[in-house]
Amino acid sequence: MFGIIVSFKDYNLFTGVWQSDWVGLKYYRMFFQNPDAFVIFKNTFLLGAYKLLFGFPAPIVLALLLNELRLKRYKRFVQTVSYMPHFLSAVVVAGIMVMILSPSTGWVNQVIQGLGFEPINFLQKASWFRTIYVSSEIWQEIGWGSIIYLAALTAIDPQLYEAAKIDGAGRWKQALHVTLPGIAPAIVILFILQIGKVLELGFEKVFLISNAATYETSDIISTYVYRIGIVQSNFSYASAIDLFMGIIGLIFVYSANQVSRRFGDTSLW
Repeated sequence: MFGIIVSFKDYNLFTGVWQSDWVGLKYYRMFFQNPDAFVIFKNTFLLGAYKLLFGFPAPIVLALLLNELRLKRYKRFVQTVSYMPHFLSAVVVAGIMVMILSPSTGWVNQVIQGLGFEPINFLQKASWFRTIYVSSEIWQEIGWGSIIYLAALTAIDPQLYEAAKIDGAGRWKQALHVTLPGIAPAIVILFILQIGKVLELGFEKVFLISNAATYETSDIISTYVYRIGIVQSNFSYASAIDLFMGIIGLIFVYSANQVSRRFGDTSLW
Protein backbone atom coordinates (compact mmCIF):
# COMPACT_ATOMS: atom_id res chain seq x y z
CA MET A 1 0.00 0.00 0.00
CA PHE A 2 2.96 2.33 0.55
CA GLY A 3 3.58 2.32 -3.20
CA ILE A 4 0.31 4.14 -3.82
CA ILE A 5 2.05 7.43 -3.09
CA VAL A 6 4.09 6.96 -6.27
CA SER A 7 0.96 7.70 -8.35
CA PHE A 8 0.79 11.20 -6.83
CA LYS A 9 4.45 12.03 -7.46
CA ASP A 10 6.70 12.52 -10.46
CA TYR A 11 8.66 9.47 -9.36
CA ASN A 12 12.34 9.30 -10.18
CA LEU A 13 14.09 6.00 -9.58
CA PHE A 14 17.35 7.69 -8.59
CA THR A 15 16.01 10.35 -6.23
CA GLY A 16 13.56 8.02 -4.45
CA VAL A 17 9.94 8.35 -3.40
CA TRP A 18 10.27 11.12 -0.82
CA GLN A 19 12.56 13.32 -2.91
CA SER A 20 10.39 13.11 -6.04
CA ASP A 21 8.18 16.10 -6.82
CA TRP A 22 4.55 15.99 -5.71
CA VAL A 23 2.21 16.37 -8.72
CA GLY A 24 -1.18 15.45 -7.21
CA LEU A 25 -3.72 14.12 -9.71
CA LYS A 26 -1.62 14.87 -12.79
CA TYR A 27 -1.31 11.27 -13.95
CA TYR A 28 -4.96 10.49 -13.26
CA ARG A 29 -6.00 13.40 -15.48
CA MET A 30 -3.49 12.25 -18.06
CA PHE A 31 -5.14 8.82 -18.20
CA PHE A 32 -8.67 10.20 -18.45
CA GLN A 33 -7.60 12.56 -21.23
CA ASN A 34 -5.82 9.81 -23.13
CA PRO A 35 -7.84 8.98 -26.29
CA ASP A 36 -6.92 5.29 -25.89
CA ALA A 37 -8.21 5.11 -22.31
CA PHE A 38 -11.82 4.35 -23.28
CA VAL A 39 -10.80 1.58 -25.68
CA ILE A 40 -8.47 0.00 -23.12
CA PHE A 41 -11.09 0.18 -20.37
CA LYS A 42 -13.77 -1.22 -22.70
CA ASN A 43 -11.55 -4.13 -23.75
CA THR A 44 -10.73 -4.93 -20.12
CA PHE A 45 -14.33 -4.71 -18.95
CA LEU A 46 -15.75 -6.77 -21.83
CA LEU A 47 -13.12 -9.48 -21.45
CA GLY A 48 -13.72 -9.65 -17.70
CA ALA A 49 -17.51 -9.58 -18.14
CA TYR A 50 -17.45 -12.42 -20.70
CA LYS A 51 -15.17 -14.41 -18.43
CA LEU A 52 -17.62 -13.90 -15.54
CA LEU A 53 -20.70 -14.60 -17.67
CA PHE A 54 -19.45 -17.82 -19.23
CA GLY A 55 -16.68 -18.89 -16.85
CA PHE A 56 -18.46 -18.53 -13.52
CA PRO A 57 -21.33 -21.00 -14.17
CA ALA A 58 -19.02 -23.61 -15.75
CA PRO A 59 -17.57 -25.03 -12.45
CA ILE A 60 -21.08 -25.13 -10.96
CA VAL A 61 -22.37 -27.18 -13.90
CA LEU A 62 -19.35 -29.51 -13.72
CA ALA A 63 -19.82 -30.01 -9.96
CA LEU A 64 -23.51 -30.85 -10.45
CA LEU A 65 -22.67 -33.34 -13.20
CA LEU A 66 -19.93 -34.97 -11.12
CA ASN A 67 -22.31 -35.19 -8.19
CA GLU A 68 -24.68 -37.27 -10.33
CA LEU A 69 -22.01 -39.82 -11.27
CA ARG A 70 -22.28 -43.13 -9.43
CA LEU A 71 -19.14 -44.84 -10.75
CA LYS A 72 -16.45 -43.64 -8.34
CA ARG A 73 -13.51 -44.58 -10.55
CA TYR A 74 -14.90 -42.69 -13.51
CA LYS A 75 -15.75 -39.74 -11.27
CA ARG A 76 -12.19 -39.57 -9.90
CA PHE A 77 -10.79 -39.85 -13.43
CA VAL A 78 -12.92 -36.93 -14.68
CA GLN A 79 -11.99 -34.86 -11.64
CA THR A 80 -8.28 -35.47 -12.14
CA VAL A 81 -8.39 -34.66 -15.86
CA SER A 82 -10.39 -31.47 -15.26
CA TYR A 83 -8.04 -30.29 -12.47
CA MET A 84 -4.81 -30.74 -14.45
CA PRO A 85 -5.00 -27.68 -16.77
CA HIS A 86 -5.05 -25.39 -13.71
CA PHE A 87 -1.43 -26.32 -12.96
CA LEU A 88 -0.19 -25.45 -16.45
CA SER A 89 1.67 -22.16 -16.77
CA ALA A 90 0.38 -19.41 -19.05
CA VAL A 91 3.32 -20.05 -21.41
CA VAL A 92 2.34 -23.70 -21.84
CA VAL A 93 -1.33 -22.85 -22.36
CA ALA A 94 -0.43 -20.18 -24.92
CA GLY A 95 1.80 -22.69 -26.72
CA ILE A 96 -1.04 -25.24 -26.81
CA MET A 97 -3.40 -22.62 -28.22
CA VAL A 98 -0.91 -21.65 -30.92
CA MET A 99 -0.51 -25.28 -31.97
CA ILE A 100 -4.24 -26.01 -31.95
CA LEU A 101 -5.21 -22.84 -33.82
CA SER A 102 -2.35 -22.74 -36.30
CA PRO A 103 -3.69 -22.03 -39.84
CA SER A 104 -1.46 -24.71 -41.36
CA THR A 105 -1.03 -27.52 -38.81
CA GLY A 106 -3.65 -26.84 -36.14
CA TRP A 107 -6.33 -29.53 -35.84
CA VAL A 108 -9.11 -26.91 -35.68
CA ASN A 109 -8.22 -25.65 -39.14
CA GLN A 110 -7.73 -29.19 -40.37
CA VAL A 111 -11.34 -29.88 -39.41
CA ILE A 112 -12.44 -26.64 -41.10
CA GLN A 113 -10.56 -27.58 -44.28
CA GLY A 114 -11.99 -31.08 -44.10
CA LEU A 115 -15.45 -29.53 -44.23
CA GLY A 116 -14.48 -27.64 -47.39
CA PHE A 117 -13.86 -24.18 -45.92
CA GLU A 118 -10.82 -21.93 -45.99
CA PRO A 119 -8.51 -22.03 -42.91
CA ILE A 120 -8.83 -19.18 -40.41
CA ASN A 121 -5.85 -17.47 -38.80
CA PHE A 122 -7.59 -17.15 -35.43
CA LEU A 123 -4.70 -15.54 -33.54
CA GLN A 124 -4.37 -12.76 -36.12
CA LYS A 125 -8.04 -11.73 -36.04
CA ALA A 126 -9.17 -9.24 -33.39
CA SER A 127 -12.75 -10.54 -33.60
CA TRP A 128 -11.65 -13.97 -32.33
CA PHE A 129 -9.46 -12.85 -29.43
CA ARG A 130 -12.15 -12.67 -26.72
CA THR A 131 -13.60 -16.05 -27.70
CA ILE A 132 -10.16 -17.67 -27.59
CA TYR A 133 -9.22 -16.11 -24.26
CA VAL A 134 -12.50 -16.89 -22.47
CA SER A 135 -12.59 -20.45 -23.83
CA SER A 136 -9.05 -21.13 -22.66
CA GLU A 137 -9.85 -19.70 -19.21
CA ILE A 138 -12.89 -21.97 -18.87
CA TRP A 139 -10.88 -25.01 -19.94
CA GLN A 140 -8.06 -24.17 -17.54
CA GLU A 141 -10.13 -23.28 -14.45
CA ILE A 142 -13.36 -25.28 -14.66
CA GLY A 143 -12.04 -28.29 -12.76
CA TRP A 144 -10.23 -26.29 -10.09
CA GLY A 145 -13.24 -24.04 -9.55
CA SER A 146 -15.54 -27.03 -9.05
CA ILE A 147 -13.64 -28.15 -5.91
CA ILE A 148 -15.41 -25.65 -3.64
CA TYR A 149 -18.82 -26.59 -4.99
CA LEU A 150 -18.11 -30.30 -4.59
CA ALA A 151 -17.13 -29.62 -0.98
CA ALA A 152 -20.35 -27.65 -0.46
CA LEU A 153 -22.36 -30.55 -1.91
CA THR A 154 -21.06 -32.91 0.79
CA ALA A 155 -22.67 -30.67 3.44
CA ILE A 156 -26.20 -31.21 2.07
CA ASP A 157 -28.27 -33.49 4.30
CA PRO A 158 -28.98 -36.81 2.44
CA GLN A 159 -32.39 -36.89 4.12
CA LEU A 160 -33.41 -33.96 1.92
CA TYR A 161 -32.88 -36.12 -1.17
CA GLU A 162 -34.82 -38.98 0.40
CA ALA A 163 -37.71 -36.65 1.21
CA ALA A 164 -37.63 -35.32 -2.37
CA LYS A 165 -37.76 -38.87 -3.75
CA ILE A 166 -40.76 -39.67 -1.56
CA ASP A 167 -42.48 -36.58 -2.94
CA GLY A 168 -41.87 -37.90 -6.46
CA ALA A 169 -38.98 -35.65 -7.48
CA GLY A 170 -36.69 -37.00 -10.18
CA ARG A 171 -32.97 -36.32 -10.57
CA TRP A 172 -33.60 -32.97 -12.30
CA LYS A 173 -36.07 -31.79 -9.65
CA GLN A 174 -33.70 -32.88 -6.87
CA ALA A 175 -30.87 -30.87 -8.43
CA LEU A 176 -33.14 -27.87 -8.88
CA HIS A 177 -34.83 -27.84 -5.47
CA VAL A 178 -32.27 -29.51 -3.18
CA THR A 179 -28.77 -29.32 -4.64
CA LEU A 180 -28.74 -25.74 -5.95
CA PRO A 181 -30.30 -24.22 -2.80
CA GLY A 182 -27.80 -26.22 -0.73
CA ILE A 183 -24.78 -24.66 -2.46
CA ALA A 184 -26.38 -21.22 -2.98
CA PRO A 185 -24.36 -19.53 -0.15
CA ALA A 186 -21.07 -20.68 -1.73
CA ILE A 187 -22.25 -19.50 -5.14
CA VAL A 188 -23.15 -16.03 -3.83
CA ILE A 189 -19.86 -15.54 -1.96
CA LEU A 190 -17.73 -16.62 -4.91
CA PHE A 191 -19.79 -14.51 -7.29
CA ILE A 192 -19.21 -11.40 -5.18
CA LEU A 193 -15.48 -12.10 -5.13
CA GLN A 194 -15.39 -12.69 -8.88
CA ILE A 195 -17.17 -9.40 -9.59
CA GLY A 196 -14.28 -7.60 -7.91
CA LYS A 197 -11.88 -9.30 -10.34
CA VAL A 198 -13.68 -8.27 -13.53
CA LEU A 199 -10.95 -5.74 -14.32
CA GLU A 200 -8.09 -7.87 -12.93
CA LEU A 201 -7.28 -10.09 -15.88
CA GLY A 202 -4.13 -12.14 -16.02
CA PHE A 203 -1.37 -10.30 -17.83
CA GLU A 204 0.65 -13.33 -18.95
CA LYS A 205 -1.86 -15.10 -21.18
CA VAL A 206 -3.16 -11.91 -22.80
CA PHE A 207 0.38 -10.73 -23.46
CA LEU A 208 1.41 -14.09 -24.96
CA ILE A 209 -1.50 -14.60 -27.35
CA SER A 210 -2.07 -10.99 -28.39
CA ASN A 211 -0.21 -9.14 -31.12
CA ALA A 212 -0.39 -5.88 -33.06
CA ALA A 213 -3.14 -7.27 -35.29
CA THR A 214 -5.45 -7.92 -32.32
CA TYR A 215 -4.78 -4.78 -30.24
CA GLU A 216 -8.24 -3.56 -31.17
CA THR A 217 -9.74 -6.07 -28.70
CA SER A 218 -6.74 -7.47 -26.81
CA ASP A 219 -5.10 -4.31 -25.45
CA ILE A 220 -6.21 -4.26 -21.80
CA ILE A 221 -5.21 -2.39 -18.64
CA SER A 222 -2.50 -4.85 -17.59
CA THR A 223 -0.74 -4.89 -20.97
CA TYR A 224 -1.02 -1.08 -21.22
CA VAL A 225 0.45 -0.69 -17.72
CA TYR A 226 3.28 -3.05 -18.71
CA ARG A 227 4.16 -0.90 -21.72
CA ILE A 228 3.91 2.34 -19.75
CA GLY A 229 5.46 1.23 -16.47
CA ILE A 230 8.07 -1.36 -17.46
CA VAL A 231 8.96 -0.62 -21.08
CA GLN A 232 8.77 3.21 -20.85
CA SER A 233 9.69 3.36 -17.11
CA ASN A 234 6.81 5.74 -16.32
CA PHE A 235 6.13 4.25 -12.89
CA SER A 236 3.91 7.08 -11.63
CA TYR A 237 1.53 6.86 -14.59
CA ALA A 238 1.33 3.07 -14.36
CA SER A 239 0.69 3.22 -10.58
CA ALA A 240 -2.12 5.75 -11.10
CA ILE A 241 -3.85 3.48 -13.61
CA ASP A 242 -3.51 0.44 -11.36
CA LEU A 243 -4.86 2.31 -8.32
CA PHE A 244 -7.82 3.56 -10.33
CA MET A 245 -8.63 0.01 -11.44
CA GLY A 246 -8.35 -1.18 -7.84
CA ILE A 247 -10.86 1.44 -6.71
CA ILE A 248 -13.28 0.37 -9.46
CA GLY A 249 -12.93 -3.26 -8.32
CA LEU A 250 -13.64 -2.24 -4.72
CA ILE A 251 -16.79 -0.42 -5.85
CA PHE A 252 -17.92 -3.53 -7.75
CA VAL A 253 -17.41 -5.79 -4.71
CA TYR A 254 -19.11 -3.36 -2.33
CA SER A 255 -22.09 -2.91 -4.66
CA ALA A 256 -22.52 -6.66 -5.20
CA ASN A 257 -22.31 -7.28 -1.47
CA GLN A 258 -24.95 -4.64 -0.76
CA VAL A 259 -27.29 -6.14 -3.35
CA SER A 260 -26.75 -9.61 -1.85
CA ARG A 261 -27.51 -8.31 1.66
CA ARG A 262 -30.63 -6.54 0.45
CA PHE A 263 -32.17 -9.47 -1.42
CA GLY A 264 -30.69 -12.45 0.44
CA ASP A 265 -29.11 -13.66 3.65
CA THR A 266 -25.59 -14.24 2.28
CA SER A 267 -22.86 -11.61 2.06
CA LEU A 268 -19.17 -11.08 2.74
CA TRP A 269 -19.84 -8.59 5.55
